[in-house]
Amino acid sequence: MDTAAVVNVFESFWENLDRLIVLIPSLIVMIFVSYLLVFAFHTCNLVFLSYKSKGAQRRSCQLEEPRGGVGGGGGGKRGGGEGVGQNDEMTKGEVEDRHRDCQQSTSELMGQLQQEDELPPRGASSSDDAVDVIVVGAGVAGSALAFTLGKQGRRVLLLERDLSEPDRIVGELLQPGGYLKLKELGMEDCVDGIDSQMVYGYALLKDGREAKVGYPLPRETYGKDVAGRSFHHGRFIQKLRAKAACVPLVTVKEATVTSLIEDEGGAVRGVKFRTGRAASSSAQEEEALAPLTVICDGCFSRFRKTLSSGKVDSTSCFVGMVLQNCDLPVPNYGHVVIANPSPILFYPISSTEVRCLVDVPGTKVPSIHTGEMAEHLKTQVLPQLPAKLAKPFLEAVERGHIRSMPNSTLPAAPLPRAGVLLMGDAFNMRHPLTGGGMTVALSDIALLRDMLRPLPTFGDVSAITDYLQAFYTRRKPMAATINTLALALYKVFCASQDAAMLQMREACFDYLSLGGVFSAGPVALLSGLNPRPLSLVFHFFAVALYGVGRLCFPLPSIHRLGIGMRLIKGASNIILPIIKAEGKEKSMLLAYGLLHWNVKVDLCGLKGLFHKKANVGFLGLPVVYEVMRTLLERHGRHVLLQDNTNFTRHGLHGLREDDKNYTRKAWA
Repeated sequence: MDTAAVVNVFESFWENLDRLIVLIPSLIVMIFVSYLLVFAFHTCNLVFLSYKSKGAQRRSCQLEEPRGGVGGGGGGKRGGGEGVGQNDEMTKGEVEDRHRDCQQSTSELMGQLQQEDELPPRGASSSDDAVDVIVVGAGVAGSALAFTLGKQGRRVLLLERDLSEPDRIVGELLQPGGYLKLKELGMEDCVDGIDSQMVYGYALLKDGREAKVGYPLPRETYGKDVAGRSFHHGRFIQKLRAKAACVPLVTVKEATVTSLIEDEGGAVRGVKFRTGRAASSSAQEEEALAPLTVICDGCFSRFRKTLSSGKVDSTSCFVGMVLQNCDLPVPNYGHVVIANPSPILFYPISSTEVRCLVDVPGTKVPSIHTGEMAEHLKTQVLPQLPAKLAKPFLEAVERGHIRSMPNSTLPAAPLPRAGVLLMGDAFNMRHPLTGGGMTVALSDIALLRDMLRPLPTFGDVSAITDYLQAFYTRRKPMAATINTLALALYKVFCASQDAAMLQMREACFDYLSLGGVFSAGPVALLSGLNPRPLSLVFHFFAVALYGVGRLCFPLPSIHRLGIGMRLIKGASNIILPIIKAEGKEKSMLLAYGLLHWNVKVDLCGLKGLFHKKANVGFLGLPVVYEVMRTLLERHGRHVLLQDNTNFTRHGLHGLREDDKNYTRKAWA
């Protein structure tokens, strides 16, 4: 073969290589286009089901008793005895009258429920010291829950071991999604007056390179005040406690809870406690009884073992310091230095202070008291920092006051018991790299508030138990998204001896550096603005494919293809076990409503609402569920999605639990 011809072929190949490279981003674009098409299909499905739901509302109105209500007494031509069964004889004019009465949309009805502020006391007995809820622990979750339930009209007893201002090195960054939940709960003023700082995104720093990744917060959608907030943890906690204490129905006590009070069947009826800070064993033990006890006693919970089967796993430790008068490279941004062997965080906590958190892998860290930690920070960490951060960092090390705490993870694995609920870090923890803990806690509280609102009392043990079971399922999308991303991102950002994982680390940095949808998508997940686990999986594997594409440039080789295969395998080994631990069926599918449900309903006499089997898929289930719930609540009933994928009901307002007219069946 002519040598010149071979040379010409290779020259032609190299000249056109730039065109071949276009194929890689083209594939990525095709994936995103497919994703958008699926989203468009979901939207069309949503509109279609919303249209059908209006028809369902009209049919439900036709089933209403003309004058006596559903199943009501006399008063009209067809007002007697059988209720629903005789509504088929209504005249056209009567149907039109009922139709006009039911024109208010589902969204307006739900809006009215959301606008409920302070309600009159309800639910507890007539005794002055009777309470509806006992909340153990006045941290972020406990204080916010006490305030929320108190505003809802519940009598709350909030017990906290130490009401003095806490001093911690975590719980200082509230993501935008968490701030929105704080605002939804009516507690947004708790970040005022504590010198909190607005945070607009993250700056990633690696080997002298910088990638600025902002939160996707368009002002026309969220307004000017919505952003991340960073602050001193203790100041924020004290504001939350003061906010809760201002509610007349909330009683705050400084007390140490020693045990739970149980009945013969194992149901929790209250707590035993000793009053006073750091109460001694000789202090008088008191009792408090309530139909519901919520345990929010933090990451070192003493009651977790009996209420959860999850195991705490500490993968690393954070070593924290405060940098004085430090100008960050990008103002009002959190900074992540992708260092060896693990990342380093910087973020403002006041107008003059910056928190530094150095991740140290493993459960054993160099001793702080002997000076080993200071030496480690100077020799191993300092050389990897940008020049602008190096001097303040060194000054902080020399000042001392270095602190550490374990970075723990805990999957949500409840052991359901009547009368008690586990929340906050006592129930579920994730790696604090992404600062998502408070966002998950506040989201859980907003969800629980909405689910408990229809219950006039908590005295029905069976009813409240089913509601709490449903809560564990409905919290999954938000919690699973933030939990999965936190641990996956930590594993990607940590150094590795595996060349494939090093390529994954580089690919992640470069992927986020692309900007646009490549950065907005992951950051929306991280910040709690887009709690969609499937979107997380999509972006995670998009990073892996992007890494494979980088490996194959400019020319693939067997060695590079082998690394690429190991990269895909390594990415799967990171994300899939985390998803499995979070409960892949519920967390992945519930977020999109991808479970296809065949629902046959005969609820509260509204037989015609869904008189045929309805195959409800994609976004249909949440829409139909909300329509059903709203219509039923108009008749004094309630329906919810339970953990075992059933629609369950409760006989509220005097309904009998064994009434056969209120049965329903559901099949997953």
